[in-house]
Formats: sequence, C-alpha cells, structure tokens
Amino acid sequence: MLSFILANFGTILVGLVLLGVVALIVRKIARDRKKSGGAGCGCGCSDCGEAETCDGQSE
Repeated sequence: MLSFILANFGTILVGLVLLGVVALIVRKIARDRKKSGGAGCGCGCSDCGEAETCDGQSE
C-alpha cells in the first residue's frame, strides 16, 4: 500500500487539490444562493432583469 502511495503521490496530491477547489466552488455557490434568497438565477430579485416574470422560486 505504501509503495502505491509513493508511486502515485503526485497524482494523489493533484486530485486532493482539485477536490478542495471544487468544494470551495460549491460552498461559494451555496452561500450566494442562500444570500440571494434562493431565486432561480442567483442574482436576487432587485437586480434581476426578469423580476417582472419571475415567481421567485428556486429551480
């Protein structure tokens, strides 16, 4: 097992870094949606060009 980890250390490290970046992106998107009140577009109703036709429900 240790030989596998040592032989693939670079790949494992890059994979963990990418996983961390994806986790941060998902966290940011979730916080932005929560902050905007869950509107479908994520920009908030006051800044939305479709505010007149939007029912304000999340997709």
